[in-house]
Amino acid sequence: MFTEESSQQITPLADHTGEPPAQAPSETIQPTPPKVEWWSPWLGVLKAFGLWFISVLLLIFVPVIVALPYIIYTWTTYGPPTPEALGTDKTLLLLSVIAIIPTHLLTFFAIWLVVSRAGRESFWKAIKFEWPQNVGPIIGTLSSILLAITLLVLSWLLTRFWGGEKTQLDLLIESSLAARFATAFVAVATAPFVEELIYRGVLYPAIEKAAGMVLAVVIISLLFAGVHVLQYKNNLGVIAAITLLSFTLTLTRALTGKLLPSFVIHLVFNGIQAVVLVLGPFLDKSATG
Repeated sequence: MFTEESSQQITPLADHTGEPPAQAPSETIQPTPPKVEWWSPWLGVLKAFGLWFISVLLLIFVPVIVALPYIIYTWTTYGPPTPEALGTDKTLLLLSVIAIIPTHLLTFFAIWLVVSRAGRESFWKAIKFEWPQNVGPIIGTLSSILLAITLLVLSWLLTRFWGGEKTQLDLLIESSLAARFATAFVAVATAPFVEELIYRGVLYPAIEKAAGMVLAVVIISLLFAGVHVLQYKNNLGVIAAITLLSFTLTLTRALTGKLLPSFVIHLVFNGIQAVVLVLGPFLDKSATG
């Protein structure tokens, strides 16, 4: 007996074909960063010192240009002045202080041209004139004020117990009441801003990029203090105080990575001294009266 074989069952095809497998996204090829030559950071240092050198030249020649008409007038009226007469002339000393204002303005303009590339970039962002991200304006300002007051107390102790003769700045301030007021104005209005720009806004980051933080702090601190040595050469206590201020300002710039904290410290440090400078003669009169 023959049995009938069961017919083979055929699986029907699907009504539609399956979607092709998704292709793996191709990896984005990152462009190779340009090779930085070893001398490139040192070129930045050279440019920074070029700006510093310009600021020094302006500090030397602008006061001479401002005072030149008065010197010519004195020469033609009273004859050639002696060096001793020039050094004690109250008008000439006042003009030397007033001349610092255009000097600082020209220095700021030179810094602005280089840092902002003649206005093509944001100057304040490039110079990092801001608070650190983890420090708010209120806390930053209060901390800077407290640090400035601490520096003033330490500076007072240094000058009191390790002081010396009167400095050139002392003689300038005592030459006239107008010179005293002009010095106080410059110490607050222009000096902290321009000095912080050139030393810790331009020079410091350039040296840090080329030689590291430690060497940059040492070089800038000693350079800033060194340019004041001639002004305070008769008083080791004042020189020590300026050196302490310089290291504090530069360390603040290095640790925060921003310029605004060191500027506020410098401004408060100078500002309190300016107030004492202006009120000094009146306080002396009231004490003796």
